[in-house]
Order: sequence, then structure tokens, then C-alpha cells
Amino acid sequence: MFETILLQVDSTATAASAQSINYLSLLLKGGFVVYPILFLLFVAIFYIIERYLFIKGASNIDFGLLRSLKDSILRGDIATARTLCKSTNLPIARILEKGISRIGRPVKDIESAMEIQSNLEISKMEKNMGYLGLIAGIAPILGFIGTISGIIRIFYDIAATGNFTIEIIANGLYEKMISSFTGLVVGVIAYIGYHGINMMIDKFGIHLQATVMDFLDTLNEPVR
Repeated sequence: MFETILLQVDSTATAASAQSINYLSLLLKGGFVVYPILFLLFVAIFYIIERYLFIKGASNIDFGLLRSLKDSILRGDIATARTLCKSTNLPIARILEKGISRIGRPVKDIESAMEIQSNLEISKMEKNMGYLGLIAGIAPILGFIGTISGIIRIFYDIAATGNFTIEIIANGLYEKMISSFTGLVVGVIAYIGYHGINMMIDKFGIHLQATVMDFLDTLNEPVR
């Protein structure tokens, strides 16, 4: 009876190990198309993390700096205001410095200078975003190429061997389905990252507009 129990335990363990899946080897059954898709995955993750950290740091708004600038401008101390901006390595400080440097000129000139600098700062945030959009479109297409490749493999193996077996069909279906799945997953990751980062940039743009309007209103206030 004890030997029977041991045999049952051993057979159960064998069945469990047979059912366990080696996901890496399963992924590689997707054929040659999986390799460029995985490369695109690493590129997408790199750009998502890099852009997120850059934008998160660049979009910080130092409200203490804004209050100091407002007080300096209202006192007519333009030199101090410019020094404060130059000593702060933030996009909002560089934009305001452009406006402060043109105080005394027509308001349209001030707005124009700040708008140009704002566009430059936004373009820095959007750097490499095109790659994410490209990956979001290319990865599913590569998956579709893998799908066609898998179908071709099925018919080629059948024609070459003359056998119509489950094993031949399964190998082709592995390549077809795994490549399609991988391409779609990478495409979705890149798509989410692309639009998520754009939302961060848009949010910064709204805060930027509010700050610029407050700056222009400050210029219209009487000097203390």
C-alpha cells in the first residue's frame, strides 16, 4: 500500500512537471519575427521610462520661485528677477526669463518671445516620442508577418513530408499565434506609453499657459 502511494505521488509530480510551461522556450517558438519584436519591446520600455523621468523632472513648477519673481517685478527689480530665472534649471524659468529680458518692449513682443521659448521646451519633451508611435504601429505588423510565416510553414511542411499530422500543424500554429500575440502586446505597451506621456506634456502645457498669463498680468500691475 505504501508503495502504491509513492507511485501515485511520483506520477502526479511527473504530470505536473509535464504541464509546467517554459515560457521562454514557448516564446521562441514564435519564429524569427519574435526577435525584432522583443527588440522593439526593450526600446519602447527604455523610451517610456526615459521620457517619463525627464518630463516629470522638467514639468515641476517652483511656486516659491514664481512668488519671488512676482515680488521682484512689482518692485521694479528686473535684474534680480533675471538672476533668479537663470539660476533655476527648469523650463518655466527659461520661459519667464525670455519675457523678463524683454520688459519695456510692447506686450506682443514679450508674448512672442515667451511663446517661441515655450515651443522649444515642449519640443524637448516630445523628443523621441516619434519612436514610440512608430513601435506602436510596427510591432503588430511584424506579428502579422509572423502569422503569414506560420501559415506558410504549415503548408510547406505538409508538402515536403507528405504528412498531415497534428505536430506539423501545431508547430506552424505556435509560430502564427505567438508572433501575433507578442506583436500586439508590444504595440499596446508602446501605444499606452505614447499617449500617457503626451498627456503629461499636455498637462504641463496647461500649467505653462496659466503661469504665462499670470506673468503678463503681473506686468500690468503698478510698480510698488
